[in-house]
Amino acid sequence: MVDTPQKRALKTYRDRLQDRGMARFEVMALETDRALIRSLAKRLAEGDGQAAQIRAVVTQTLSSEPPKKGGILAALRRSPLVGADLEIERPVTTGRKVDL
Repeated sequence: MVDTPQKRALKTYRDRLQDRGMARFEVMALETDRALIRSLAKRLAEGDGQAAQIRAVVTQTLSSEPPKKGGILAALRRSPLVGADLEIERPVTTGRKVDL
C-alpha cells in the first residue's frame, strides 16, 4: 500500500506531537464553548507554572471532594520570612477625637 504525501505529512505531524508529549483528541461540547475549550487546551499545553495552576484549579473544581483546609497556613509556613526573627512594633497612639 502506497502512502500519499498527505498521509505521510499527517503521520510526521502526529509523531512530532507525540515526541513533545502531546496528543490530539476530539471533544464533544456546546458550540458556544469552542473558544473556551481551545484556549484552555492551548494554555495547558504550554506546561509552565500557570498551566499547573490552571490544571489544579480545574481538577479541584471538577472533583467531588471538598477543598482542603489549611491552605493559607501552609502558604505562610513556606514564606521566606519564617525564622527571620523580625521585631515588628507599632507605635501606640491615643487615637483621634470624634465629634458626635
